[in-house]
Amino acid sequence: MKKTLQIILKCLAGIVGLVLIYVILALTIPLIPVQKKATAGKAEIPVYLYTNGVHTDIVLPIKNEQIDWSKKILFENTASKITDFNYVGIGWGDKGFYLDTPTWAELKVSTAFHAAFWLGDSAMHCTFYKTMKEGNDCKKIMLTESEYADLIHFVDSKFDKNAAGQNILIPTKAVYGNNDSFYEAKGSYSFLYTCNTWTNDALKAAGQKAALWTPTDFGIFQHYK
Repeated sequence: MKKTLQIILKCLAGIVGLVLIYVILALTIPLIPVQKKATAGKAEIPVYLYTNGVHTDIVLPIKNEQIDWSKKILFENTASKITDFNYVGIGWGDKGFYLDTPTWAELKVSTAFHAAFWLGDSAMHCTFYKTMKEGNDCKKIMLTESEYADLIHFVDSKFDKNAAGQNILIPTKAVYGNNDSFYEAKGSYSFLYTCNTWTNDALKAAGQKAALWTPTDFGIFQHYK
């Protein structure tokens, strides 16, 4: 019995140690910056970093000469069906978190466990906006055409497609409002690769300032003060 208890205590100590190491890394590695790459051309395309305090989205203009997102993320797939929007916010994350946890009060241990350890599917959450307002939770970044092209490729490639090459809508009533929808996505969420890690990688793909790695929104926003 004593030997069994010792084994249990060692296992618990190991788990606590791993959690502490993760917390330390999650607080320190994001301090290491990835610098903006030098590119030719005028930075005239506005995109936004937006956070709800935990989760980050990349907010893009609905339409310009390079892409019309409304042909890929359909207005008709929202509850409102409204079409006079100017921006679309796109975020990647765990499908179970998105669909089963509309508020933190509804978070289940099973949902968190599946999300943390690569056991769930992923989804893209897309939200339409008419205007964007800069503030502590929203930062504007101006991109060149080539930078935006790289960002388009990164974001679009994360959507799962059907045989016709169209984004796959997730039919659900578990939306957050009247102007959002969910789509199937590629990849698996984990404690090492979170929604914010995805956003951080999107910034890297576009040659923008970013953290070396971050699981949190703070790790990104500290580089945009």
